[in-house]
Amino acid sequence: MEFAGNRELFLSVSGALLFVYGSLRPGYGGEHAEWLARVARHVGRATVRGALYRIDYYPGIVPGGEALVAGDLFLMPDPEHVLAVLDEHEECAAHFPQPHEYRRERLMVDTPDGAVEAWAYVYARDAAGLERILSGDFLA
Repeated sequence: MEFAGNRELFLSVSGALLFVYGSLRPGYGGEHAEWLARVARHVGRATVRGALYRIDYYPGIVPGGEALVAGDLFLMPDPEHVLAVLDEHEECAAHFPQPHEYRRERLMVDTPDGAVEAWAYVYARDAAGLERILSGDFLA
């Protein structure tokens, strides 16, 4: 599903958009990626400005700077439910001990149809010493 040619519709759903860049992307093949593909609609490819790091078998993004991180944008029909499940998966729900590895925040996401704001899970710890993924694409 693309919003090409209907920018107003695209912007009106921005509160229900989710940007994923790692193990939740289509093509990763993990359980949570498959779940997300069932409960949300894939809008298309997108990028954000930031640095991408290998944390373990999964990545983390530190927003900002000039580098681009590749990912995918999803439209969530029930954002409250989807984000609650993903907060558990990313272990950033309130009941998890601090400091959390990730935090959920809104980022400006670039799409072929322009920039939109979307939820994303960003790395919340110090990235010093982590391997940077210079391509900006975890699946590359």
